[in-house]
Amino acid sequence: MALIWKRKSLIATALIVVVSLLVVMVNYSGKPYLLLEPVFGQTPDKAFKPHQGYVSLVKEEPLKLHCDLCSIVSSSGQMLGQAIGAEIDSYPCVMRMNNAPTLGFEEDVGRRTTLRVVSHTSVPQLVQKSEHFFGENNDTIYVVWGPLRNMRKDGKGVVYNMLLKVLEKYPSARIYIHTDERMNYCDMVFKKETGKDRLKSGTYLSTGWFTLILAMDMCKEIKIYGMINDTYCKSKDYRKVPYHYYETGRRDECTEYHLHENAPRGAHRFVTEKSVFAKWAKVHPIKFLNPSWQLS
Repeated sequence: MALIWKRKSLIATALIVVVSLLVVMVNYSGKPYLLLEPVFGQTPDKAFKPHQGYVSLVKEEPLKLHCDLCSIVSSSGQMLGQAIGAEIDSYPCVMRMNNAPTLGFEEDVGRRTTLRVVSHTSVPQLVQKSEHFFGENNDTIYVVWGPLRNMRKDGKGVVYNMLLKVLEKYPSARIYIHTDERMNYCDMVFKKETGKDRLKSGTYLSTGWFTLILAMDMCKEIKIYGMINDTYCKSKDYRKVPYHYYETGRRDECTEYHLHENAPRGAHRFVTEKSVFAKWAKVHPIKFLNPSWQLS
């Protein structure tokens, strides 16, 4: 009799746990920030922990960098003529993307770079100027993302091999890569937020996507400079600028956005991503500047 009673108690307890979990899932399914809590449970109001989704080359040690306030500098032509370089440099941590230069653009984009998030497609550009980016006088942290085919560690990963050669030449270079789990996580976030499978929809995530996900782990407060919102190109205040501030004479930013957003396959979905960023900014201390965003 006692055994039967014990079994009933265990079953009742299990049912309570299951129901409680379902209630939590329902309550938070519409809150994007819950999804963005990293797998190790970090939130802005908790003590920071190492970032397990980003590991150093060879040694595979987790990234350890935390900032109260971060500035993220867009590579957009919106940065030109803003004269906000000193303001950007005043933040404890300055984040940039890919191979966007500071030299020659200091007045508008600043001089300092704490961390760069780099696409696998931009690694060759960094390697071409390896002394500038990875030399002893540069203490920038590089966090590289890319698909498994380019980042595999069995000798067949083209980009991974490039990074190994850089590290051999510059042993003090601070190079990290996204783990396979983190790459899958970023894909999962895209599907959760948009309802679209990244691969099936022919989508390439942008470096901005990976940058903001990392920043929300790393920074208590974020200021993003030079990033346009999802409706900017249709607004009366639209300003025709280069897609990248350091590449003039090519397609303008809004034309590039339109082409990518409407391409059937193999394209970035910049407009879609910006609508997701606006959602995140409502539940995380993120502010967009130059141009500013009105969050409804």
